[in-house]
Amino acid sequence: MNPTVLVIEDNAQNAYLVQVLLQPHGYRLEFAEDGSRGLQMAEVLRPDLILLDIQLPTMDGYGVAQRLRQIEVLRGVPIVAVTSYAMPGDREKAIEAGCSGYIEKPIAPETFAAQVAEFLGAAQRPEGEA
Repeated sequence: MNPTVLVIEDNAQNAYLVQVLLQPHGYRLEFAEDGSRGLQMAEVLRPDLILLDIQLPTMDGYGVAQRLRQIEVLRGVPIVAVTSYAMPGDREKAIEAGCSGYIEKPIAPETFAAQVAEFLGAAQRPEGEA
């Protein structure tokens, strides 16, 4: 079965780029345009991975990550911040909020699919295995 990836991204061009880069690799992609919708969809879909923009309307990605981590069935799902926030401390702030990883924007087309696969692979390995 193909992994389901929930993309929480308010920018249509960024969402389209993610689709163009990941769809050829067989991922089932679902999109939410804001944090509230993303939270609702995540609970219903129970995706294998969540790609989360930090700059979202109404609720920022940090708040979304914190709320996602409070949902029992989603606790083991990797959440990857995909953001233009690239100042010192931004990566740490995303991790503290509950993100499993961090990918900087602009997305590098040549490495993005491999980065996503790496996060999915880490989630599917038994605990303690490198």
